[in-house]
Amino acid sequence: MIFLPVERFILIVIATLFSLDFTLIILKGVEIDFYGYASVAAIGLAMIALGQYYRTIRPDLRVSATVTATGLFIIFTLGGSIFNYMLLPVHFPTIDGVLAQIDTAIGFSWLETMIWLSGYPLLVGLFHIIYVSSLPQMIIVILILGFSGKTHSLYRFLLTGMIGVLVAMIFWFFFPSFGTAALYSLPPAVRDAMPLAVGPEYGAQLNRLALHGVSYLTPKDVLGLIAFPSFHTVMACMSVYFLRHSRVLFFISLAINSVMLPAIVVQGGHHLTDLFGGFVTFGLAYWLSGIVVGEANARQTMPATSS
Repeated sequence: MIFLPVERFILIVIATLFSLDFTLIILKGVEIDFYGYASVAAIGLAMIALGQYYRTIRPDLRVSATVTATGLFIIFTLGGSIFNYMLLPVHFPTIDGVLAQIDTAIGFSWLETMIWLSGYPLLVGLFHIIYVSSLPQMIIVILILGFSGKTHSLYRFLLTGMIGVLVAMIFWFFFPSFGTAALYSLPPAVRDAMPLAVGPEYGAQLNRLALHGVSYLTPKDVLGLIAFPSFHTVMACMSVYFLRHSRVLFFISLAINSVMLPAIVVQGGHHLTDLFGGFVTFGLAYWLSGIVVGEANARQTMPATSS
């Protein structure tokens, strides 16, 4: 197999992550939906194998980089979600109360905002559509960067996401937060007036996981655990920033992800403060990804157009 230096670095990170996952699963005695996770992993591994095919047997550098990066993204996402659950139950006091106080200090009330928005169900529905578009946007950006030959940007994008996830999980371990859904109770009339991706039932599950952890893990029931920093905000920043070289795609992404920001607060059950944490996390992850990619470029020139 022929892997680029940056790909080898990513594979080492993924292997380390899965080693931690399996160790913690055994130590904690957590039952796992093996076939469920294996089926998802098989898709990622098949993409990586296809990338090798297009790198060695039927050379096409753009296709090989694109499908390899997609496979690495899938595998890392799988390992990261397992690891996040293995950090449960929480071992430190949650900071949701502090985050809510900061929101109040800057003049924002999540509860009052939700009550007001209950009179605009179509707007809340639009927020729902935008909110669930985050992961599809990630795949779309990978495809655009890969097939346009921007291999440098492609792997900088992938590393920014990976580092952002790891930074968010490390911070969350020491300063756990579960968001507004786990903190507030919406009036029944408000709950019934609008569909929410992260509603009261979701919040109740988060509170239960915080106290008791998980005994059975399956990809069918994975919840987003981290409120601060908001990783949806990191993904929004990634989508916009890495499409900046295309005027049309940049403004389309900017328009979508400008709506994403209020959608994160409303549909994601986030404190407003979580968004600021997401901006900082993106900046840190992007900076660190540049160091990693720079080191990789020093070892081997990437076989595609850099940007």
